[in-house]
Amino acid sequence: MDDDAMDVAEARYELVISVDARRSGEYDDVDKPRMRARIYRVLETAFTHAKVGRDAVHMEDRGDGVLLSVAGRIAVTRLLGLWLVEVHEKLRDENRALRVPLGLRVGMHVGPVRHDDRGISGRAVDLACRLADSPVARRLLDAERADLVLVVSDALYEDVVSSGGKFIEPAHYALARLKIKEGDVNAWFHLPGRPAPVMPAGDPATAADAPPVADASRIADASRIADKRVDDDATDIDADDRPRTPRAHYTVHGDMSQHSDNVYQQPVHIGRITDSPRPRKD
Repeated sequence: MDDDAMDVAEARYELVISVDARRSGEYDDVDKPRMRARIYRVLETAFTHAKVGRDAVHMEDRGDGVLLSVAGRIAVTRLLGLWLVEVHEKLRDENRALRVPLGLRVGMHVGPVRHDDRGISGRAVDLACRLADSPVARRLLDAERADLVLVVSDALYEDVVSSGGKFIEPAHYALARLKIKEGDVNAWFHLPGRPAPVMPAGDPATAADAPPVADASRIADASRIADKRVDDDATDIDADDRPRTPRAHYTVHGDMSQHSDNVYQQPVHIGRITDSPRPRKD
C-alpha cells in the first residue's frame, strides 16, 4: 500500500475479503503449514491471473485463513468475477491430489477501511469476517460437499452483483438472514460453478424458515399469481356455486377430450355420433 494509506485518521473505501479454511482445527502440526501454503498459492495465483497488482492488495495472515483488502482503483466486478473463478479453479487443482480436500469460506463486503502499521480495521472488516465465519456458510460448504462458498453482504449484492457482469450471475446467489454479533443482516450465498444453493434445513437463520422482509413482497406476488392461475383453471364450478367436481387424471396415448354436463341440440361427433340420423340414400 502507498505511504499515505497508513494514516489511521483516513478511511479508504475498499473491498474487504475474509478467507477461512474449513475445519482448520482438524489439521495437525505437520499438515497445517501445508494447508496454509495452499491457501496462499490459491489466492496469489488468482490475483496474478486476474491481473490485480500486488501493490493493490493488503494481505494479513490469520493462522487458518487470510484477511485482505483491495484498493478502490480495482473494479469490484473483477474480484467477484474473474478473480473468484481463478480461485475456484486453482483450489480444485490443489484438491485433486488431496485425500481430504481443502474447503474455503470467502466473505466479501465493501466499505471504509482504516490502515495502520499492524493491519486494517473498521466495520466493513468486521462484517466480511462475520460472513465468512457464519454457521450458514459452514453448513452449506459441508452439505453441498463444495470446495468454495462465497458470502457477500446485502449491500454488495444490490450495488454490484445484481447488475451482473463477466462471470457474475446474480441468479446463482441465494439469500439468507444471519444472526451476527452486531445484529441480524441479510447475506447472499454462492457456490461457484453451481446454481443458486438451497439453504441447509433446520437453521433458524436461513431464509428457508423465515423469509427476510426484503423478499416478502416478491413471495406475496408469486402467491397471488399462483392463486389466480388456480381460479382461472377452476372451470368445473358453475355460477350457482355447485360443489366442485373432483379433478380426474389420465394417461393418454393419442387424442382425447373430456366433457361433462353438456346438452347437445343437434347431432355431434365426439368419437362416436349421438342421436345418429338415418343413413343417407345415394
